Amino acid sequence: MNPARRCSALLSQACISKLEGSATRRAFSPASAVLPSRCHYPGGEKVGRQLKSLGASTTVPGHNVNVSVCPMGNNSSRLLSALAQTLNSIPLDQTEENLDQKDVIELDPDQLLRESKEALRRRPARPRRDLIYPKDAVPCRHKLGPSIRVIQWNILAQALGEGKDGFIRCPLEALNWKERKYLILEEILTYRPDIVCLQEVDHYYDTFQPIMASLGYHGSFLAKPWSPCLDVEQNNGPDGCALFYRRSRFSLQTTINLRLSAMMLPTNQVAIVQVLNCRLTGQQLCVAVTHLKARSGWERLRSAQGADLLQSLQSLTAKNRGSHVQSGGTNPLVVCGDLNAEPSEDVYRRFRSSPLGLDSAYKLLSTDGQTEPPYTTWKIRSSGESCSTLDYIWYTRNVLSVDCLLDIPTEEQIGPDRLPSFHYPSDHLSLLCDISFREAL
Repeated sequence: MNPARRCSALLSQACISKLEGSATRRAFSPASAVLPSRCHYPGGEKVGRQLKSLGASTTVPGHNVNVSVCPMGNNSSRLLSALAQTLNSIPLDQTEENLDQKDVIELDPDQLLRESKEALRRRPARPRRDLIYPKDAVPCRHKLGPSIRVIQWNILAQALGEGKDGFIRCPLEALNWKERKYLILEEILTYRPDIVCLQEVDHYYDTFQPIMASLGYHGSFLAKPWSPCLDVEQNNGPDGCALFYRRSRFSLQTTINLRLSAMMLPTNQVAIVQVLNCRLTGQQLCVAVTHLKARSGWERLRSAQGADLLQSLQSLTAKNRGSHVQSGGTNPLVVCGDLNAEPSEDVYRRFRSSPLGLDSAYKLLSTDGQTEPPYTTWKIRSSGESCSTLDYIWYTRNVLSVDCLLDIPTEEQIGPDRLPSFHYPSDHLSLLCDISFREAL
């Protein structure tokens, strides 16, 4: 194992061990990380660079490493340049939560969207996608409050896209972070979600956290203990899951960071679970984001990871039962994730048959309401073409209703070179739906 990856793993393991000893576990912030003493080795500059990219305050013995917040990367943006200057003036020992709530400038989402479009003017437009309204949607008179917009998206880690995934039909120029980040922001800003669930995030601290905070979101991030991004030269640190919610719509009750287990053994996959209080309705909503083990041959591991997550969610929702529980005695729950599993896999059946009463939102796009989309990811690697349904938004069907969903682009819209591309930043499609609390009957 290379030394940089070993140090990252040690940091993550120390963090997770600490988190597991607490009933209510806060999201790990690398700003408080200390480099383990066993990581004294030649080449410490690389670890310093990796921790620097995370915003960590540390010293690598024997080397001059001046750690500061990573720049935004594209000085052509007035908004982002101002934001970068603000970040560079913030003490490094400041916590993620504090950074969310003070010492950040407010960004105008419309102006940032215009800047994103300007930065992308030489690229073809993103595929047009329409909002589809299910024919059997619950009537408005049976809903509590306005809809909550949720987006689920594996955004493709920058280090993996450029260094490991091998998208043979996608030019490296299309994966340039200085422009690709604007494609990702454009997608989010276009739909203005209340909750954002992301996977393969390796630019959290230098891009997504500060920008989303300045747009009014609170964010949490949890890195994989053994991120494959660290095997790539010039990486930006480990990738992981991120969860954002709009502060004007929700307040936070509980955050739990999970390292998923299989057969009592910890694995490399993680999940963030948060219990939110809706400011408009007074209802509680539990939201989870995860990313299960990839590739064929690991079906049993994915099933075990899914079972572990579902068990944790059952325990959490049982503890939070009370006046906020809806009809049927079930807490409202939304689980977003790249499960890396087709609907034929056992882990999908676990979610569908769980005592939590979960259903998959995107089945509602089908004519029978029982069939998943034909694909949520479509890519071409040297090993061949892969067109699969791996991404899902699950919801408790008896207490939440799905009001509308973002449709899936056609094969023609995606194009013959598939994803990612100049007009789409990830090999996975974003999923989006509006959900509402059902009125108790």
